Amino acid sequence: MAKIDEDRRFVPVQVAILTVSDSRTPETDRSGQLLADKAGAAGHAIVARAIVIDERDAIIEQLKVWIADPDVDVVIATGGTGVTGRDVTPEAFQAVYEKEIPGFGELFRMLSFKKIGTSTIQSRATAGVARGTYLFALPGSPGACRDAWDDILVHQLDARLEPCNFVEMMPRLLES
Repeated sequence: MAKIDEDRRFVPVQVAILTVSDSRTPETDRSGQLLADKAGAAGHAIVARAIVIDERDAIIEQLKVWIADPDVDVVIATGGTGVTGRDVTPEAFQAVYEKEIPGFGELFRMLSFKKIGTSTIQSRATAGVARGTYLFALPGSPGACRDAWDDILVHQLDARLEPCNFVEMMPRLLES
């Protein structure tokens, strides 16, 4: 069973928060704020935040900026992961992935099923890696963001988690 090894050093990561929405503003972005608050409370640095419209090219453009930025280790996005015509976040993320992390979406939906039942099938939460940067795309609701953070990301972004975590792999992401 996974556990925190208190003898290991906590390593803060640099996080960028992306909200994908046609209607949210910095004042009404509850999900982005929740993620920023939770990541900050966990000891990570919030190095950037942005809100982009639900358009594939706009999302890709912002992702590429942060992927190229050595000060961004992790991008966490909220919104645009559903199945409507305007929901294009997964397609944008997949366009920049070098490697997908399919287990993230699978685990998110498994955990979400326990709370919202079969409605979780409408989520296309996804994750991957591009040029050494972790990319996570979450649904737009605060509840879904809370669940993804509390049940997955807070653990995988903690270098003290055993037997393994995303942080300890960061130095090796660019190996060829």
